[in-house]
Amino acid sequence: MPLQSFDTGPMPAHGPTSVAAADRILHVLALLAQQGQPMSAAELMEATGLARSTLYRQLARLKLWGFVLESNGHYAPGPLSLQLALGFDLASHLVHQARPDMQALARQSNESVGLVVAVNDSVVCLDMVDSTQALRCSFEKGRSVPLRSGASAKCLLAHLAPTARGALLDLHYGDNPARRQAAQDELDAIAKAGYAVSAGEVDEGVWGVSVPVFGSPRQAAGAITLMAPILRAQGQESALIGMAVVAAARISRRLTPS
Repeated sequence: MPLQSFDTGPMPAHGPTSVAAADRILHVLALLAQQGQPMSAAELMEATGLARSTLYRQLARLKLWGFVLESNGHYAPGPLSLQLALGFDLASHLVHQARPDMQALARQSNESVGLVVAVNDSVVCLDMVDSTQALRCSFEKGRSVPLRSGASAKCLLAHLAPTARGALLDLHYGDNPARRQAAQDELDAIAKAGYAVSAGEVDEGVWGVSVPVFGSPRQAAGAITLMAPILRAQGQESALIGMAVVAAARISRRLTPS
């Protein structure tokens, strides 16, 4: 179905002012996408730091284009955002290539498996295959958490380009050289081992192992993370790690040109 066209008025002039305005409108849209639930204007003002008049200008523009819907004074991603999401699902090479082995890993382990990537200073879940067990762990598709703690975050951090990794470590630990060095040493060990493991660092009672998947021999495209309740993972850690490592290697072979 063709997209509806909208009369958006005259094209804005290019320059520093238009760039700053674009950043503000994208900030609002990104925040709504990350929350996973409608937000009030007051919540958006507090989260973005924008003045009320500025925020309402951004929301009006997003509503006009269909990126945002308003209901009872609360705002949420609109139908055009959904079309973008559907287009991403259909076009994403990484998701398409990873899903068969994610499904196989979920069946083999009887646990949940997520596909995650680093976006700025966040871990974003691109895809999720849930365990069929009644008690299961999952990271909802499309949600994000800070790129700091937990197996997924540490695995992605360990495999970022050195400049990007260093900038994030400076952001998190710049005022504490000892903690920054400890974090760097931990990431170096993860890169050497080829996977990261955590227990209860992000969600209480959840054990996880995260393994990078490579789009080229030296460039990680993201990571797969196997999640299980800590009580069920106890004594099975080595087996679960081995399963995840094998699955990630298979995905990397799919992604890496021969």
